Amino acid sequence: MPTYSALTTLEGKDKAEALGAALENVEPEPTGIGIFEIEDDSGLWEVGSYFLEAPDEVGLALLAAAFGAKPFVVSEIPETDWVAKVKRELTPVEAGRFFVYGSHDADKVPEGSEALLIEAAMAFGTGHHGTTHGCLQALDRLANEGFVAKAVADVGCGTAVLAMGAARIWPGTFWASDIDQVAVEVAAANVAANGLEGRVKCVEAAGLGHADLKAAAPFDLIFANILKGPLIDLAPSLTAALSDGGYLILSGILNEQADKVIAVYGECGNSLVERIEIGDWTTTVLCRIS
Repeated sequence: MPTYSALTTLEGKDKAEALGAALENVEPEPTGIGIFEIEDDSGLWEVGSYFLEAPDEVGLALLAAAFGAKPFVVSEIPETDWVAKVKRELTPVEAGRFFVYGSHDADKVPEGSEALLIEAAMAFGTGHHGTTHGCLQALDRLANEGFVAKAVADVGCGTAVLAMGAARIWPGTFWASDIDQVAVEVAAANVAANGLEGRVKCVEAAGLGHADLKAAAPFDLIFANILKGPLIDLAPSLTAALSDGGYLILSGILNEQADKVIAVYGECGNSLVERIEIGDWTTTVLCRIS
């Protein structure tokens, strides 16, 4: 059975959230509503809704006009077996010593690699995106230079692939946190699938705002693969939780946004070590100045 999407953009978080709230009252009722800032410094927000039957396009047009949004673009989404599609299209990823794969590619794991199993049904953070790939490359390079981290935090962990990568090469207990409870459950499932239970602990938290994370600080290495806005907001708290001489690996940053993020973290007492560009995305490695 097909489903339908209706997407629009408008300026300002408050107006976007108000439009999202108004969408909850339309008929037919949407099955889901999403509100996201478009990370291109345009100030625009995207509001999307999803329906199990064709939405009322006239009603949506009136709603958009009332909130000063662009007209909704309504599309029919064909029924798709997404897990099968992901299995066909997501090939294994190599990033330095790390080999990220799905169980359908278990026979392709190279001897001597640090293999990380991420199931196709849990595809966010598989290493295919330039941000995750860049973080794994940065981790590999730090390890090659002789750096060893005894305490690691993966903020906005998604699948926890970064925390698991660190746990593969260093001893200790590492932390993976995410603001989304579903992501935390996915992370915990991946940790178990990789035999890292007890080595990587997964918690629900905004940034490092969890009692266990605060108790585990300071960290020698912090990953934060999220978005420009949250990265900037978290700069003081992430820096404060970092040991002197410790490293930050930051991503989720468009290439044109990187200078701003680097500047903010520099003001907090971190120096740039490396920046890695993969496609449209930049990963930065920074060190806290002692």
